[in-house]
Amino acid sequence: MTAPLALWPVRRETEALAEHLALQFNAVLHRPWQHAGRQLDAFSAAFAGAQAWVLIGAVGIATRFIAGLPRDKHTDPAVVVLDDAARFAVALLGGHEGGANALAYAVARATGAVPVVTTATEAVKPLTLGVGCRRGVSAEQIAAAVTHALAGHPLSDVREVATVDLKADETGLLAYCETHTLPLRVFARADLAGRAYVTQPSDWVQQNVGLPGVCEPCALLASPRGELIVPKTALNGVTVAVVEDRGWRPTEQIAGGQA
Repeated sequence: MTAPLALWPVRRETEALAEHLALQFNAVLHRPWQHAGRQLDAFSAAFAGAQAWVLIGAVGIATRFIAGLPRDKHTDPAVVVLDDAARFAVALLGGHEGGANALAYAVARATGAVPVVTTATEAVKPLTLGVGCRRGVSAEQIAAAVTHALAGHPLSDVREVATVDLKADETGLLAYCETHTLPLRVFARADLAGRAYVTQPSDWVQQNVGLPGVCEPCALLASPRGELIVPKTALNGVTVAVVEDRGWRPTEQIAGGQA
């Protein structure tokens, strides 16, 4: 029987992290150090037994593990690599078809990691939405506020939605993101406090969340080289800010041809 999700921690030292993820996702947890033989051979034998994998270890090791295993992007298991310190969740294989992109975001939300998605479709989407909301708002309220904030920018240009950890389980926000196939990125309040830039500080948010604002710092932290093109807008209990990533640009040349 094929498991929906399986975890493969390369090092025993990451067992606690793997157990946390197994509990979060009801996933099958492999403990390769309990068996004799090479891990690479054991993983090769187990690869087809799951619809998706989270390998905990280095990308280089994961690359060697899956070498020669992929056959068809429509049927291959998705593979996400999470480093031992849970800093980055990398969608390595099956980004779209296998669901690795969405899984990378889910693993990131569960661990505080940064999701790393490199598929071209996502990379060329320039907009990030920061969203804050009152408890219990509906998906329709989120949609109306987003439409109001985008004001002419197509929703198809949005790469991701970012919010604070207090809103990670907000049903209306989750439903909106699921309906529009938008990944949700969650930031800890402590991380947002380090970049708490806001154009319109809110006494209510400061009192209830411990920050001067939510939507603007969330959007800016999610897109660090981006520019705030729509400051906080508020509609029916939902605040939205829009940041645009202008993309990679070459370093400007200075006199004498030196960069």
